[in-house]
Amino acid sequence: MDRLLSGQLDEPDFPGQAEVARRFESRGLPTIRELLGHVRSSGRVTLVACSGSLASLGRIPADAEGKVDLILGWTSILERTAGLTDRFYL
Repeated sequence: MDRLLSGQLDEPDFPGQAEVARRFESRGLPTIRELLGHVRSSGRVTLVACSGSLASLGRIPADAEGKVDLILGWTSILERTAGLTDRFYL
């Protein structure tokens, strides 16, 4: 979530990232920013931030404005998505 809120979605975030980034680019694979843009433009995705995760990062709800569709507590997220087969966490 920190990367989403700070706008750092174009670089991989794991060991060996420079090499991995080169492989992704050479194969024409999309960045997380591009993937999120694509799925959000489909109108079939709701991007929800967990209020507890925001707080643990020292962030406030205003920091997520325009970057997520909703801010909910974890219990509410689980209730709203109960029974869904396609539920992803970042």
